[in-house]
Amino acid sequence: MTNDEKYISRCIQLAKNGWMNSQPNPMVGAVIVYNDTIIGEGYHVRCGEGHAEVNACASVLPENEHLLKDSTIYVSLEPCSHYGKTPPCAELLVSKGFKRCVVGCMDPFAKVQGRGIKRLRDAGMEVTVGVLEEECKALNTRFMTFHGKQRPLITLKWAQSADGFIDGHISTPYTQMVCHKRRAEHQAILVGHSTWTIDNPGLDVRSWVGKNPKIYVAGNHFTDKECIEIESRGGKILGGDVNDFLHTLYEDGVQTLLVEGGAKLLQSFIDSGLWDSAYIETGSAPIHGNVKAPNLYNATLKERQYYMGRIIEKYVL
Repeated sequence: MTNDEKYISRCIQLAKNGWMNSQPNPMVGAVIVYNDTIIGEGYHVRCGEGHAEVNACASVLPENEHLLKDSTIYVSLEPCSHYGKTPPCAELLVSKGFKRCVVGCMDPFAKVQGRGIKRLRDAGMEVTVGVLEEECKALNTRFMTFHGKQRPLITLKWAQSADGFIDGHISTPYTQMVCHKRRAEHQAILVGHSTWTIDNPGLDVRSWVGKNPKIYVAGNHFTDKECIEIESRGGKILGGDVNDFLHTLYEDGVQTLLVEGGAKLLQSFIDSGLWDSAYIETGSAPIHGNVKAPNLYNATLKERQYYMGRIIEKYVL
């Protein structure tokens, strides 16, 4: 591993600390190095607050400020070049007089897309781009998918019995907690009309810590009472087909979507090839139910975990 790779690897490690609170912004880490010694580091903690570069610069001791002009700043994602909720980081790096900047990967966001790198180079800074590029892109799959494919990163989730049915009590308190953790990691959750009316699901994170996802309910025929109930919970109705759903979600700025059911809704995402990962919990006993679990195909098993008699498998497309 080269020195550049070593410090970008540290940027990635730092960036992961922003997993819960940075979205819809990307997770970013930054490290400041002088003579092969880290003198500052930081990450983007939460949306609306200082970016990784700002926090890294703020962490530098006052007595080391004069070293910045001879230092290299490593950033997992291209420094922003536009005014948003915070000033552009590219301008900050220029004002600090850094000698060199190493960037993991470029920012696909339309207001950046190379402009941050150009600003640094125009100021005379040496810029290296593409160090551990694939790892840096993978770090922000949700951000890259949203801006690159104009849709959310889509996670499918369901619990099925040992004989492949979903209309029964399958999850345990422990696996329910795992489910609520996954909800906390997504901006929005989607269920079908039947799931909403028959199961009356909470769709919240009561067994975990975090923000409740925004509720979306798919369907084309709702009563006035159902519409009022969904809206009273801050939810929204999605009509049409899967592509219509995703267009609305993109327009709403939703970067991460958890689809929890029912079977027809989940199958429509699978058949359309519009999903990124799927978590399937399988119980230990048959239930001889009436509703068969979705048929997941063209999928690759990524991992399998055991939870006190339950199995949760993660698949990727």
